[in-house]
Amino acid sequence: MYQFLVSFTVRPDRRDDFVRLAAKTARDSLANEPGSRRFEVIADEGNPDVYYLNEVYADVDAFNAHTGGPYFGAFFSEAAAFAEGPTWLMRGTLVGDRVA
Repeated sequence: MYQFLVSFTVRPDRRDDFVRLAAKTARDSLANEPGSRRFEVIADEGNPDVYYLNEVYADVDAFNAHTGGPYFGAFFSEAAAFAEGPTWLMRGTLVGDRVA
């Protein structure tokens, strides 16, 4: 599995718009992109203007298909008006389910 965590800083008056847009992108991606496995929208507990997207794909090729698809482009076209980001916090491939 390929996964990543990014953050966005959102204008205070547009927080609801960001959540709506990210949730729509999540629904569309999970429903229509076979390699999409998880797409979570997370609100920062200390800063109400910061949101995280935690996404999981079958592999890096599935992630690349997502970035080339219509939902990714539509998200950034709209979000650019009121959100700064993404700031990459983590990205990589799952090594295994057990902790050594």
